[in-house]
Amino acid sequence: MPKKAREMTMKAVAAIREDGRHAVGGVPGLSLRVAGNARSWILRITDQGRRRDLGLGSFPEIGLAEAREKALDYRRALRMTLAPRWPFGAAAQATPHASSTGGPAVSAIQSIPPRTFEQCAREYINAQAPGWKSLKHVAQWSATLERYAFPVIGRLQVAKIDDTQILAVLRPIWQTKTETATRVRGRMEAIFDWAIHKGFRVDANPARWEHKLEHDLPSPTKLKKRNGRHHAALPYTRLGAFMADLHLHDGISARALEWGILTAARFQEIAGAKRREVNLQLKRWTVPAERMKREIEHVVPLSDEAIALFTNLPPGNDDDLIFPAPRGGRLSDAALGAMIDGMHDANVRKGDSGYMDPKEGRIATQHGFRSTFRDWASEVRFFDREIVEHAIAHKLKDKAEAAYQRGELLMKRALIMREWGVFCRTPEFVAPDLAAHMKSAA
Repeated sequence: MPKKAREMTMKAVAAIREDGRHAVGGVPGLSLRVAGNARSWILRITDQGRRRDLGLGSFPEIGLAEAREKALDYRRALRMTLAPRWPFGAAAQATPHASSTGGPAVSAIQSIPPRTFEQCAREYINAQAPGWKSLKHVAQWSATLERYAFPVIGRLQVAKIDDTQILAVLRPIWQTKTETATRVRGRMEAIFDWAIHKGFRVDANPARWEHKLEHDLPSPTKLKKRNGRHHAALPYTRLGAFMADLHLHDGISARALEWGILTAARFQEIAGAKRREVNLQLKRWTVPAERMKREIEHVVPLSDEAIALFTNLPPGNDDDLIFPAPRGGRLSDAALGAMIDGMHDANVRKGDSGYMDPKEGRIATQHGFRSTFRDWASEVRFFDREIVEHAIAHKLKDKAEAAYQRGELLMKRALIMREWGVFCRTPEFVAPDLAAHMKSAA
């Protein structure tokens, strides 16, 4: 067990400059590694008697609170993955003693070896973890079960759990945390299926949705639509200040976020972007259909600012990701979110207003910058709506209007992106002269 360190604050962590590994406390084995200007989170664990170091991301892209949360998730996952396997034992055979009514005196459930839900969950994770894509996926399973399911049904025999106990797990979070609740239900259903397959349960799966829980709980799809909130967006009046602040940050997360803002792209389009998709001669970025929400290839005209960003990145092969994660693979959307959160917190500490969406009352999000772009294009530059919708790869709702817009309007969209790039590097917002615009339009 790593030595317990004094629990540091975010301010104290940000002040660390000396090269080396610095324990930050809060989670055993969690430390900040400093090497010159590079700072990253490291979690030291013991796996089968051997020490291993796990990288949890760069600082400040990943803040102290998120690093501790990730470290806890990994430790939970490790504990569940390496937990001792309980012996199944031989299933006792039911002996058909005759009762006074002539029926069997021993029920089928008495012939099943007693197993708790938590034991079955651990066995299921042990069996499936090698096929899952990452330790992070194991951590997500472990964290949700430990937080929501185990306190209610963890110690109950899996053979005797019914839908009443399942509802006791789900109802408290079904409407307030619908996405999490649906994942918990699906994970419980998988564990019960496994228990039935192994012979630890004979009754039907109590966590099944179809023809069972769907009669007791409102549709999660309808709940998500009813409770859905817009992605928090930064007002365009604050964009110049945000971009100036963003330029002070190094690292892949900062450049990926900047690229997303300059191109008004979705996260999936950014994270999977490869160098061969960018044509510097034509000043275009072609996003293939498989990464687009509408599954239609999308061409993004590139501003001079976007091209400068691309050319200043480290060189690579055509098939390389433009914005790879620090430890390889695709970048996480959480990294961009943490980047914005960290910038907001630092800006507030300086006495400024931070980077909030005043309508939503939340810190701006990466996806929300698409709304920032759309608001600017409509309210500041007065571009036609259909051109703006094409620029952000939205489907036109009016089918008749869409029929007249079969062309990609690349020339007009190139003008939008060029002016957007200039606006992004303008620190102070200057309101447009509406009267002059109306006069020229007349």
